[in-house]
Amino acid sequence: MTTRQIRNQEAEQSGTATTEPEIVVRTRNLIKRFEGREVLHGIDLSVRRGETLVVMGASGCGKSTLLRCLLGAHAPDEGTVELFGKDIHALGRREMDDVRKRFGILFQSGALYSSMTVGENVALPLKEHTDLSKDMIDLMVKVKLELVGLREAEDLLPSQISGGMAKRAGLARAIALDPELLFYDEPTSGLDPIMTGIIDGLIMDLARTMNVTSVVVTHDLKSAFRVADRMVVLNEGRIVAEGMPHEIKGHTDPFVRRFIQGPIEAKTAIFPRSALERGTAG
Repeated sequence: MTTRQIRNQEAEQSGTATTEPEIVVRTRNLIKRFEGREVLHGIDLSVRRGETLVVMGASGCGKSTLLRCLLGAHAPDEGTVELFGKDIHALGRREMDDVRKRFGILFQSGALYSSMTVGENVALPLKEHTDLSKDMIDLMVKVKLELVGLREAEDLLPSQISGGMAKRAGLARAIALDPELLFYDEPTSGLDPIMTGIIDGLIMDLARTMNVTSVVVTHDLKSAFRVADRMVVLNEGRIVAEGMPHEIKGHTDPFVRRFIQGPIEAKTAIFPRSALERGTAG
């Protein structure tokens, strides 16, 4: 159960009404083109505080482009991207830096600096954006690594840890400044089922314990349905489905059904070879 759901349940029990949580991320008629080709076609999206929104779709559907627009890496050709109620592409450099301090990013590869230890990677945002003393930064690094189960890896280099550990180290760095908003770019890509479950658990724990708003871009269906409060399915740069996980599973759109359930060919029965095919007498 999410923080938002818990608050609403408590309000119902006490008989008091709750105000709707604020919108942390919003796009309005977001259009993005590359060399004249329209990749995103008028995306309207909103994510409320404390919510985990999963964005999924097949390769080339536009989800990575959407994520880069949300991060401010790509400017929209039309429409707006708002974080914390501010149109980020209308902000000056200093204002945008202030907004960036309020969100963290877990990159697909972890994106750790290879020449720095795990602890130094996590400490970097604290050194760059705070006036904390070295002792306090060291303490914060240990706290963040403890949250992701990597306390013992603080003095190791990225080349000395596994891919799953690198993802967790990247997550520790992403939460170093206690962000209100986290973006996840294919957080379970390339991981085995056990490590995928660990990463999913961390995403859910952060949402619950820190009331972090999360946007998760993934093509991993099992992971998506495990962590999502709400889901969006993209196809050819358009939102073709949006809703709660159970609503997406029961969606009637043909593309969504194929994407969720797999192609019909994959469900075709396979019959054993005949005795003739096995080279034995029939």
